[in-house]
Amino acid sequence: MTDALGWRKKFGVLAPSTNTIVEPDFHAMAVSGVTSHMSRIHIRDQDLSSDEKMVRIIEQIDNEILFAVDRVMTAGIDYLIMGVSAETFWEGIEGNKALVKRLEDYTGLQVATSSSACQAAMEAFKLNKIAVITPYQAVADEKLRRFLSEVQVEVVRLKGLRCPTARAIAEVSEDTLRSYLQELDGDDIDGILQMGTNLSMLRLADEAERWLKKPVIAINAATWWYALRHNNIGDRIYGCGRLLREF
Repeated sequence: MTDALGWRKKFGVLAPSTNTIVEPDFHAMAVSGVTSHMSRIHIRDQDLSSDEKMVRIIEQIDNEILFAVDRVMTAGIDYLIMGVSAETFWEGIEGNKALVKRLEDYTGLQVATSSSACQAAMEAFKLNKIAVITPYQAVADEKLRRFLSEVQVEVVRLKGLRCPTARAIAEVSEDTLRSYLQELDGDDIDGILQMGTNLSMLRLADEAERWLKKPVIAINAATWWYALRHNNIGDRIYGCGRLLREF
C-alpha cells in the first residue's frame, strides 16, 4: 500500500529537541507527494555558553540519536535526513562519512547530512572562497573551517554568533542576520554559507541573493535540496533561494 500523502517519499528528519526552525522550514519547502516526519533528539542541557558546553551538546546528540531514529522508523520512512549541522562536520569529511555509514547500517536507508548537502551545494555553485555565518561557539567554528578546508573551500570571513543556548539560536532576528550578511560580503568572496539548522535564514537568504548578487546558501534549503535530488525528485521550489529553483 502507498501512503496517501507521501506517495513519492516519506522523509524521516532528526533534529535536536530544542530546534524550532528546521521543521517549519522543511514544511515550507514541501513538494507534492513528499512528506517529512520529525523525530527529536533529546537535549537535556541546552547551555551553549562556552566551548565546553558546545562539546557537551555534540555528545548529547551522539548519545541520543539512535533513540530518535528508532521512533521515526515506526512511520515507515523511506529516507533519513539529519536536521542537525554541527554533528555532521565535527570530525571532518571522514567523520561525516562515518556518521552516514552508522545511520545507513542501522536503518538500511540512505541518509542526507547537512555537511554532505553543504558540499554538494558549493560544488553546484562552483564556490571557492566564501564567508560563513554560524550560531556556534569558537570550537565549532574551527571544526567547520577544517571541514571546508578539506573540501577545498577557503573561508575568507566567519561570523560566529556565540548563541548562549540551543534554543536562543532560533531567537536571532532577521534584522540582525541581514546586517551580518552585509558585513560579511565583499568582492573577495564567491558566496555566503549559513550553518546552524535552528537559525532562521530560509527566506532571508533568498532575498539576500538579489541584493548581494551572489549565492547565499541557507543550510536548511541545501539539506532539503540534497534530499530531494538524492531521491531523483527534481521539482523546482521558489522563494527559498537559487539552489532549489536552478539546480
